[in-house]
Amino acid sequence: MTDAPLTLFAITLPGLEATLADEARELGFRVTHVELGGVSIEGDWSEVWRANLELRGATRVLVRIGSFMAFHLAQLDKRARKFPWTEVLRTDVPVRVDVATSRKSKIYHAGAATERIEAALREEAGMSIAPDAPVILKVRIDDNRVTISVDTSGELLHKRGHKPAVGKAPMRETIAAMFLRQCGFDGAAPVFDPMCGSGTFVIEAAEMAAGLQPGRSRAFGFENLATFDANAEALRRTSRLRTPETWFYGADRDAGVIDMAQANAAKAGVDDLVTFTCTNAGEATPPEGPPGLVIVNPPYGARIGDKKALYPVYGRLGQVLSERFSGWRVGVVTSEPSLAKTMALPFLPDGPSIAHGGLRVRLYRTDPLP
Repeated sequence: MTDAPLTLFAITLPGLEATLADEARELGFRVTHVELGGVSIEGDWSEVWRANLELRGATRVLVRIGSFMAFHLAQLDKRARKFPWTEVLRTDVPVRVDVATSRKSKIYHAGAATERIEAALREEAGMSIAPDAPVILKVRIDDNRVTISVDTSGELLHKRGHKPAVGKAPMRETIAAMFLRQCGFDGAAPVFDPMCGSGTFVIEAAEMAAGLQPGRSRAFGFENLATFDANAEALRRTSRLRTPETWFYGADRDAGVIDMAQANAAKAGVDDLVTFTCTNAGEATPPEGPPGLVIVNPPYGARIGDKKALYPVYGRLGQVLSERFSGWRVGVVTSEPSLAKTMALPFLPDGPSIAHGGLRVRLYRTDPLP
């Protein structure tokens, strides 16, 4: 390892890479490459910490800590033993080693490669190995090159640390943030979710508008690394960057999930920016003020087991939006194109399908409704 800039890889779901890259650039990160499954960023360790704290669309942030060539297991063993592990890893913190191989490499048995690397860590660096270790090494062996990265996030980044209550089939915060961006949300217009569940879209929008860090309430894997120092805490900011001039609204017919949403908003510190009401989506009316974005994640046929019963629900919601929400943009998340079509809204060309909850979902968007 040298003093050269680090390579960070911010992982996201396939289909959301370009949106995450846009977010990273807006936050001042130096994006060097966008590829399937994530975004490469160049920076130093402070950028690693900031990426975990501030990127809303990343699920993990990996940092490449070195690489070498190895054409057989004996060579892997020898070079792993010479690798400067303690420049990044602490000897008092257990690690877990995850190895991925490809058939393009002479070393293709992941289990055997894992054994060699774990032995090097134990016998040369004095580290312990544990399946539930707080630090995870990601090793990829591709075309005979061994690339070693460390997971600096720990738990998946959609676990913000301030959402204790969730309803059925919750939308992950990371996906919600990227879908809001894809709908053109920049914090300056209101957001309304007529089927808000535990409030993910509404709370995420309020946090984005207020400039709150998504990772402000949680711990990270990088806190267990030798490269971590107390100065990193100065990057954690719990206060708002700005006070939004707009409001964020959610409604649901289930009073229980409305209680969840209100509790989640309070825990996130945005309860003064949001309003939740117990209302059926078929009776939705626009909040007072300028038009903004309606974004909704309705039930899917595969999720409840009866798609036919949902056609009237989608149809009625589409009718309500067409008749009452002139000037509002719309975003609808569903796994069923036929249900989206039932809404009879002027959707823009389809975006990519995204893996969510064991299904493939898609965001259907409109321009401002006539």
